[in-house]
Amino acid sequence: MEGEIDAGARLPVPVTVFGPLHLLALRVHRLADTGHGHEALIAADAYLAIAHAVGDDRTVPFLVQGQMYANLHMGRLTEATELGERLLRLQQESGSALGEAKVLCDLAQVDVLRGRYFLAMRNLARAAVLLDQPYTDVDRRISALCSFAEAATAAEMYETAATTYEQLSIAHAGFGLVHAATLLHWGLRLGHVGRHDEGANRLRRSAEITRRQVEQRPDDMVAGAMLALALAKLGDVVPAEKLAREAVMPLRQAENYRYARMAHLALGISLRTQGALAEARTEFVAARELCMFGPRPDEKPVIRFEMALTALATDDGQAGRDMFEAVEGQTRELWRLRMQRLAMLRQARQREESEAARARAEREVLRDPLTGLDNRRRFDLLMDRIDRGRVRTPLVLLLVDVDHFKAINDAYSHVTGDRALREVARILRAHCRAEDIPVRYAGDEFTVFLHGDLAVGREVAERIRAAVARTDILPGVRITVSVGLAVLAEGMSGETLFRAADDRLYAAKWSGRNTIAS
Repeated sequence: MEGEIDAGARLPVPVTVFGPLHLLALRVHRLADTGHGHEALIAADAYLAIAHAVGDDRTVPFLVQGQMYANLHMGRLTEATELGERLLRLQQESGSALGEAKVLCDLAQVDVLRGRYFLAMRNLARAAVLLDQPYTDVDRRISALCSFAEAATAAEMYETAATTYEQLSIAHAGFGLVHAATLLHWGLRLGHVGRHDEGANRLRRSAEITRRQVEQRPDDMVAGAMLALALAKLGDVVPAEKLAREAVMPLRQAENYRYARMAHLALGISLRTQGALAEARTEFVAARELCMFGPRPDEKPVIRFEMALTALATDDGQAGRDMFEAVEGQTRELWRLRMQRLAMLRQARQREESEAARARAEREVLRDPLTGLDNRRRFDLLMDRIDRGRVRTPLVLLLVDVDHFKAINDAYSHVTGDRALREVARILRAHCRAEDIPVRYAGDEFTVFLHGDLAVGREVAERIRAAVARTDILPGVRITVSVGLAVLAEGMSGETLFRAADDRLYAAKWSGRNTIAS
């Protein structure tokens, strides 16, 4: 692309829900997910400049998300946190509850990796409450639930992750393997803390899922490595060894180190069970060495425990027993901390649910029952925020008044008048963004607290006026509105702002109605 991009330009492509540049964002995500973090960051910087230049605001959050994932995969957790917090603000400003929930989950995962468990559990709890709401956007809800399960997995909260993945597997068969992986690690850890029957249960369930995949696709080395590890721990070592040997080198060559580690583990456990202790230790060392390539938090403890078991089998003298007991004690302590995190999440969830219920009750108090808009009490609270200098600027106040409303009530009944007010309220909502606040001020008068300058205010006011004028609210009856606008200036009180908008509304009425004045 040569030359500079005109700031007012728009790309000649249709705008989708993801934005016209979403393919560029997908490239950033692919680079981040395949270990090309530096390339992902360079690409994201370039694409963000293009998105801002052509006004593609919808793609910006996806590019920032790609930057966050790239930093996360590169271990740059502070940078990932900063980008996540920026992305959270973008999602909150856009009013996307699902987008907000996904970012909260991603931030929780970063917080877990940084050891900030209190913040992680609070973010996960907030996300869980948001995800409990009904949504029509199935794909974005699935994406948010994936992030929820990944964060729970990072915190080793297998119960939470497995329940989520099982829920996702019902809707989409592609989640079967990640569900199986969760059950597999859960079963391994249960066995390491002495809960062998429960552990074997999870391992068998994991094996059932992966065996179906291997039978359908014998060349699936990922499923093969997972099945091999489950079978090895269940004592079925001959097929486990065969599967592991078939999978280990292809996985290493494909740089799929996570599942290569599983194959080495499976091979090591199988060889140890068959008495080949030196060869078994070699496989565990290979698995440990691959941990330099982004391991799960629970993989190192699993490998360490299996190595300690092998060392004990090699030398069951006092030194070997002492070393094993030290590793076993550490494993139990890690399990105790894991249980604490589960309790923290439950408590945080209860707090968030109570807060959400209180917020819902407050919203009902501030809601006009006829139109569903905010009511006069909400208006007074906003005016108080203006008086205290706590409102983000620039801000424009719109006063919207239905023309000749009394005549409509007198000629067609109050029921018809109510229907007209509800339709005007619907139009106001349709032309307001998430950060704008439409209010039924009194009777047939409405206000809109609009974030933007006077030019934006005029544009929105004209759209509202035109939409009402062309809407067939009552057959054969033309209903119109007049609109007055005023800009919040520095040091201006709420009362002064309202008087200025009211003067403009009076001017609009005086000039013949069905018009705007600013």
